[in-house]
Amino acid sequence: MTFKEEILQGIPNELPVKKEYDTTINHAPKRKDILTKEEKKLALQNALRYFEPQHHATLLPEFREELNTYGRIYMYRFLPEHKIYARSINDYPGKSEQAKAIMLMIQNNLDHAVAQHPHELITYGGNGAVFQNWAQYHLVMKYLAEMTNEQTLAMYSGHPMGLFPSHKDAPRVVVTNGMMIPNYSKPDDWEKFNALGVTQFGQMTAGSFMYIGPQGIVHGTTITVLNGFRKIKKEPQGGLFVTSGLGGMSGAQPKAGDIAGCVTVCAEVNPKATKTRHSQGWVKEVISDLDQLAKRVKEAKENKEAISIGYDGNIVEVWEKFDEENIRIDLGSDQTSLHNPWAGGYYPVGLSYEEANEMMANNPKQFKTEVQKSLKRQVEAINKHTAKGTYFFDYGNAFLLEASRAGADIMNEDGKNFKYPSYVQDIMGPMCFDFGFGPFRWVCASGKSEDLLKTDEIATQVLEELKKNAPEEIQQQMQDNITWIKGAQENKLVVGSQARILYADAEGRMKIAEAFNKAIKNGEIGQVILGRDHHDVSGTDSPYRETSNIYDGSQFTADMAIQNVIGDSFRGATWVSIHNGGGVGWGEVVNGGFGMVLDGSLDADRRLKSMLFWDVNNGIARRSWARNDGAIFAIKRAMELEPHLKVTIPHQVDPALLKD
Repeated sequence: MTFKEEILQGIPNELPVKKEYDTTINHAPKRKDILTKEEKKLALQNALRYFEPQHHATLLPEFREELNTYGRIYMYRFLPEHKIYARSINDYPGKSEQAKAIMLMIQNNLDHAVAQHPHELITYGGNGAVFQNWAQYHLVMKYLAEMTNEQTLAMYSGHPMGLFPSHKDAPRVVVTNGMMIPNYSKPDDWEKFNALGVTQFGQMTAGSFMYIGPQGIVHGTTITVLNGFRKIKKEPQGGLFVTSGLGGMSGAQPKAGDIAGCVTVCAEVNPKATKTRHSQGWVKEVISDLDQLAKRVKEAKENKEAISIGYDGNIVEVWEKFDEENIRIDLGSDQTSLHNPWAGGYYPVGLSYEEANEMMANNPKQFKTEVQKSLKRQVEAINKHTAKGTYFFDYGNAFLLEASRAGADIMNEDGKNFKYPSYVQDIMGPMCFDFGFGPFRWVCASGKSEDLLKTDEIATQVLEELKKNAPEEIQQQMQDNITWIKGAQENKLVVGSQARILYADAEGRMKIAEAFNKAIKNGEIGQVILGRDHHDVSGTDSPYRETSNIYDGSQFTADMAIQNVIGDSFRGATWVSIHNGGGVGWGEVVNGGFGMVLDGSLDADRRLKSMLFWDVNNGIARRSWARNDGAIFAIKRAMELEPHLKVTIPHQVDPALLKD
């Protein structure tokens, strides 16, 4: 079968040959056995409903074995014969160019060079899934190949409910992931209902088909590291940044450190993840001996090298060793997946990777105890470093939250607030999000590197022109992104699709998109797919990360994210998504995203101006109402630029009136 024939076939009528379990790739850890005997029967019924009854007797024992062995039914037999990667949009079968673009993005998320656990359909974060099983993949791709621009595909947590009549300005796909009734949104609820095959954790850009490999977070991490050094009034050269995690999103950290110009040490317990990032050039050196690591770091600091070092081991050992050796850490953080601490997101010190995985599956109660002991030990070491002057921040991975739940010494004397800030509270919120700057990204649908180069040039020209008349308040943000985009090619940031990211405000996003659309119309480049990380100005309500610098009490509400995705839907997005969970955990955040295809048409020009303006200014308005100074400035400026925008501005209250 050709690629197109296999896509159009959907779920095959004849069963493919059962495949051997591939031990050469990085697999998801075994999930804990959480279903009752009756619930396991229900999970099997749920899985078998994708297939003709004549196949049930053959598939039943196979699916039962997967459920018992891995804790989930992935349907490995139905792994596609075709290689999964972002092809040129012209290589996909279909009646709708918009649908073809979505197929391209789905395949990019599952590319072996991009996805963390590709055979389990998990893109990053340990459990951030595109689909629950391979039947869903086949069915979705077939639906997209058949879709017209008068239809919309409704997707419920990876499951394609079906194609419904709509119209050309409606989204081609509407995605929901993990949207639970609130009382059923605890971590064990995810384990249970995901095992049943009725919901999934879409993370942020995993389940919304907008992940572009670790480049997506390299830029944000670069901005964070640069501003972190600015905050402590120190140049990055010769400075030391210590963190952990080389998996999906976290794998960007050492590359960002290289670009910022500091010495970076990033620990990782999974040798396969370390090997992948080293082979991709995202980490320059790998060291597995603590004494050797300490010696190399001292040397690098002395010589002011821009060097990234992956430590093949546990981060707790690094913090403790550097304390013993009196190695000064300037910036410290952690980007292990602590939103998912009991199922592979964090590995406790004192156990090998294999031992931890075995305990996780077979003795989850003891594993939780070991994780919490490890967190307490890690915080103890971090506290010793901060007493010497280290600036430590939570990287939005729920490190502070889970450390507090473990009983670590992480709280202020008031017992309510953490000792250390979230990076959004200190850096990204007041410096970027409040002013409307967030992770705007695009993918060249042609798959041509020359198209990406051309879009880089266009974006640079637009930003340089905008900077000429930009207010002083956003000059630094503009310059950081001009510097970034100019160096994007030499830093070899592409993994998977021909994609790029930069932080831009609403005006910047619209101007860049408008210039792209014009270039497409003139035949200079092929179609472009716009998107963003959910980790943005408006997309996400997350009290411990994206909205952690909201102090009016509304950080625990989710109106902004819901309003955002609804507003994007009727303003021209090609597809939209809304998720429970992502970044900081199931039940802790609601986040939404979009994708938009530019094809050079007048329709695309109309949609981009309408949707991108709303997509950013919705969040600025909410941040302004929370009395954030930067957002008040930004929304007033937006109203000057767009006379149809009328936003309620808060009146400030004299603090003296509120004194007891």
